[in-house]
Amino acid sequence: MKKINLDLSGKVALVTGGSRGLGKAIALAVAENGANVVICGRKQENLDKAIDEFRDMGKDIMVRVTNVGKSDEVTALFQGVEEKFGKLDILVNNVGMNILTPSVADSDESLWDKIIETNLKGTYLASGRAVKLMKKAGRGKIINISSIAAKKASMGMGIYCVAKAGVEMLTRVLAVELAQNNINVNAVAPGVVRTRFSRPFWSNEGLLKEITGTIPMGRIAETEDVVGTVLFLASGLSDYITGEVITVDGGSMA
Repeated sequence: MKKINLDLSGKVALVTGGSRGLGKAIALAVAENGANVVICGRKQENLDKAIDEFRDMGKDIMVRVTNVGKSDEVTALFQGVEEKFGKLDILVNNVGMNILTPSVADSDESLWDKIIETNLKGTYLASGRAVKLMKKAGRGKIINISSIAAKKASMGMGIYCVAKAGVEMLTRVLAVELAQNNINVNAVAPGVVRTRFSRPFWSNEGLLKEITGTIPMGRIAETEDVVGTVLFLASGLSDYITGEVITVDGGSMA
């Protein structure tokens, strides 16, 4: 029986949107478990701050300014990864955008395009480029960050809900298509996580109380609550799991 654990030594991992929030927490955890880490984001200043934080913990990272919704920028990102490391073992599609919107029927087309591009198209583009490198290596792990919004319609978040539902179906489709290549594709669906991304929800005391009232565990998630699940899916512990969406929500969907 082979030894299986969370050790990612020698692995190369790319975390999109890894310069802040949940993405940075994931990138730091993956690095702490031995992987060589690449992060991308849209703002150089955020990437520079992340570099400093990684250096403080004695880790080097590769960074690239990238809009994952733009095909040419994603291609350049993966070319850089291949030139530096020659392979990619783990992709975490973390980039996401959640803008409070009017009803879907009343939303402007440009808003639809922006949210779908960032959440769904970006996941599609990055996964496609990653697969080419993973096939060369003979295996790989793709982990998509979804949301409980993919399963439950929420007022003011309609386009985001649609986009994340698309991410979950993309996860299943890719899992079936890539299983024969030893590439596992899974997703993690958190509830509200205490990050800058979700600040509008938890910074309002009344709204926070309303949200936690729907969660059996009585609190919203912290980043570490989600990171552990991502590490599990990135490691050898999950080698026979593919096409799954793991919900991390303190029991709210139950």
